[in-house]
Amino acid sequence: MVKRIAALVVAVVALILLFSSLFIVKEGEYKVVLRFSEAVRIHTEPGMKFKVPFIESVTSLPKYQIIYDDNKPTEILTKDKKPIKVDNYTVWRITQPQQFLRTLKTISSAEARIGDNVYSTVRRKLSEIEYGDIISENTARGDLNVEITREVAETAERQNYGIQIVDVRIKRTDLPEENKDSVYERMISDRQSIAAGYLSEGDEESRKITASADRQARELMAKAESEAKKIVAEGEQEAARIYNEAYGKDTNFYQLYRTLESYVTTIQDETVIMLPIDSPYTRMLLGRE
Repeated sequence: MVKRIAALVVAVVALILLFSSLFIVKEGEYKVVLRFSEAVRIHTEPGMKFKVPFIESVTSLPKYQIIYDDNKPTEILTKDKKPIKVDNYTVWRITQPQQFLRTLKTISSAEARIGDNVYSTVRRKLSEIEYGDIISENTARGDLNVEITREVAETAERQNYGIQIVDVRIKRTDLPEENKDSVYERMISDRQSIAAGYLSEGDEESRKITASADRQARELMAKAESEAKKIVAEGEQEAARIYNEAYGKDTNFYQLYRTLESYVTTIQDETVIMLPIDSPYTRMLLGRE
C-alpha cells in the first residue's frame, strides 16, 4: 500500500514537472526563456517547447508590427511662428527580444521612449517649415514623413533598443481655434500677392509677344510690298517691250493707234475743236489718209 502511494506521488510530481516544463509558442510572438530574470533562449517558431521547471520562466513579446498612437495632439511652433497642433502615429516592431528586455523591458516603456523621440524630431522638423507649406504641399508632407521616419529610426538603432521604427506619419496639423482666422487671412493675402505677381509677369510676357509679332508683321509687309513693286516694274518693262515689238511691225497702224488715243484724250464731253483743213486730224476725218 505504501509503495502504491509512493508511486502515485511520484507520478503526480512527474506530471507537475512535465506540465511546468512545457510551453507553446504561438504564431506572431516571441517566447523568451528567462533564468533568474536573464534571457537565455528565444523561440521564434510556433510549436511546443521545453524549459527547466521552477528555475526558468517564460515571457511573451509580439513579433508583428505595433502601431503606437497616443491620440494626444501636441502644440508646436512652425518656422513663421504659427502654433499648430500635431497628431501623429508610429509603426514599430521588436527585432531583438533579448536586447529589448535588457533595455526597455516592457511595451509601455518602449512606446514612451518612442513617443519622446518622435515628438523631439517632429518639433525640430516643423520648426524649419512655414505653416503654408505644411498644409498646401502634399509632396512636402510626404518628404517630411520620410525624413522624420529616417531620423527616429536612426536614433532607435543608435540607442540599441532592439526595435525597428517602420514608419512615422503625421495624421493632421491643426491651428488652435483662436489663431485660425488671422492665419487664414494672412494666407489668403499671400496667395493674392503671388497671383498678382503671376498676372504681372503674364502681362509683360504678352506685351513682348505682341511687340515681336507686330515687328515681324511689318517686316513681312515691307518685304511683300518690295516684291510687289519689283514684279510690277518687271511687268511694265515686259509690256513696253511687247508694245514696241508689236508697233514696230506696222508703222502706219501704230501711227493710227496713237492718233486715236490722242482723240480719246482730247475730245471729251462737248469739246469744240477747230482744225486747219490740212491738219492730220482733218485729213483723217475726211478720209484722205
